[in-house]
Amino acid sequence: MPSSLPRPVAGLPIRRLTPDDLVACADLCEDRGWPRDEHRWRLLLTAGIGYGVDDPEGKGLMASCVVTTYGSRLTAIGMLLVAERYARQGVARQLMNHVIAACADVPVSLYATAAGQPLYEQLGFSAVGRSQRVTGFFRPTDESPDGVHVRPATAEDLHAMVRLDSDVFGADRTHLLARLPAYADHIRVARTEGELIGYAAAWPSEQTHVVGPLIARDTATARALVSSLAEATDRPLRADIDARHTGLLEWFEKCGLRLGSTTTVMTLGASDLPGDWTRRHAPLTVATG
Repeated sequence: MPSSLPRPVAGLPIRRLTPDDLVACADLCEDRGWPRDEHRWRLLLTAGIGYGVDDPEGKGLMASCVVTTYGSRLTAIGMLLVAERYARQGVARQLMNHVIAACADVPVSLYATAAGQPLYEQLGFSAVGRSQRVTGFFRPTDESPDGVHVRPATAEDLHAMVRLDSDVFGADRTHLLARLPAYADHIRVARTEGELIGYAAAWPSEQTHVVGPLIARDTATARALVSSLAEATDRPLRADIDARHTGLLEWFEKCGLRLGSTTTVMTLGASDLPGDWTRRHAPLTVATG
């Protein structure tokens, strides 16, 4: 049943979340029908800053939000959740206002669901792109790209991955990529003539493996990386692909994955995301950009 707030929304105490709040964050996801994803929450609460509002009835968290900062170039907002019993009472707006103020003058990005987009537009965000989710069991095709060598990543690849990622993403994500070996079950790198031209990872979420990040020089390289990851798992795959990569999306469908939900990429304080979208095929997670 819906619960009424015991005080004006503007007076709700917002606090920093810590790894000790991991279970409460997962409970909040479950309350909204999302996967619990404690594995992802552990990454978000260590690589980023979590904000939350405690339920005044002592039932865990009323709301959550996570901010991941990439220097002065960009801040990503994700996991904005409000418990169903407190929905539509202004809690999300209050939490977003707090987080935006904490970001100061750094441009902000987020992936918006259809339900959340009107609020973000009211807060000044503008749509700059769209992400298309694909899910399903991967069935390989007979097509195989020429000249692209894909292999499991090693510790020696990390520096090259960070350099490539910084160029493509447009900001330094070392604090995220340094956690990738512990976070992902499988990481692949693509090279041609000794040059790193792409990398990708697959991390667990419930009974699926999520492909992300997916950074690749072109569609052929992205396909080679995904194919290699798919060979390493018997779980269905999931990925959130930049919708401008139409050729890659068509290939996913040929390989048995189906198109799912879409999200709108939005920014505040910048006309677009930094970096090179032509090589940025999928985020690590939509919560971190």
